Amino acid sequence: MAEQKGTHDDLAAFAQRAVNLPKAVADSRRQQVNTLRDKLTSHIAENPGFSLVKMLHAGSVAKGTALRTVNDFDVAVYVRNDEAPEQEGQLLEWIAERLRAAYGALIDPSQIEVSTHCVNIHFKSSGIDIDVVPVLYEGDPGDRGYLIAKSTGDRLLTSVRLHLDFVADRKRTCPQDWVQVVRFVKWWIGEQKQRDGQFRFKSFMAELLCAHLLDTGAVTFTDYPAALEGFFDYIVRTDLAERIAFADYYRATELPSVRTDAIEIFDPVNPANNAARLYDEIDRKRIVDAAEESLDAITEARYATTKAQAVACWQVVLGSRFRG
Repeated sequence: MAEQKGTHDDLAAFAQRAVNLPKAVADSRRQQVNTLRDKLTSHIAENPGFSLVKMLHAGSVAKGTALRTVNDFDVAVYVRNDEAPEQEGQLLEWIAERLRAAYGALIDPSQIEVSTHCVNIHFKSSGIDIDVVPVLYEGDPGDRGYLIAKSTGDRLLTSVRLHLDFVADRKRTCPQDWVQVVRFVKWWIGEQKQRDGQFRFKSFMAELLCAHLLDTGAVTFTDYPAALEGFFDYIVRTDLAERIAFADYYRATELPSVRTDAIEIFDPVNPANNAARLYDEIDRKRIVDAAEESLDAITEARYATTKAQAVACWQVVLGSRFRG
């Protein structure tokens, strides 16, 4: 039998070559975000009553789950709820004007523009875009506040800080490997979207599903092929029909008593927010079918008799850039 391909070391090497955002790049871009945050903090301190309260780094770079393909970065700006316009378009224009005032000569005003659901800050020198998302804040010590949902315009309770703490807790439980498997799953989702324009699977949902598998001990994350096999097996075995929720910040009794959605993966900060609430049965079936195809490919790779056959199987999961 030929040397097995698709081992833990093979996947780890592929991650470093193609999947992961290099640490030096991540550190450099975090520094740009920190510069913005520090400047805003100084402006707030010098201007009591300024309507913006604080800026927190959010999203995949802050969590450590960013892929090499990331080209924008998320930050949350907490704004005083009682001073902010209610209509989203007006709110974003209002925030953009305050950011221009806060940053002064640091950033050309033309680099700060209102985009869809956020304010975009564009750095011409690096080509980096930072998406500033407003959080309506009323002083909660856990940094809970309200996001405006992109799809519906509803206000959703959230906490950037608690989301980061949630991920950090899992990273402490399984250093390096859990977050690496999250990146592999996000990479897989990207491959599926390229093959099927109707495929939907939010990164946040995938992250929570991996957290559930870690918390329950259902998957061994220190073995990457086994972890991916376990991830896909869970989806196929359950048809993605099990309710997934967490007890970090609320009790199970606070969750809805009746199931109403095709997929239920609840935000760990807000028991009223099913992250999959907009997914229907067709979306669920697409995810299950794609997971089944990848699960079959991993099984076939294990028994492949040639390197080429094994690599072809793993390319079903990780795409054509995987070479074994």
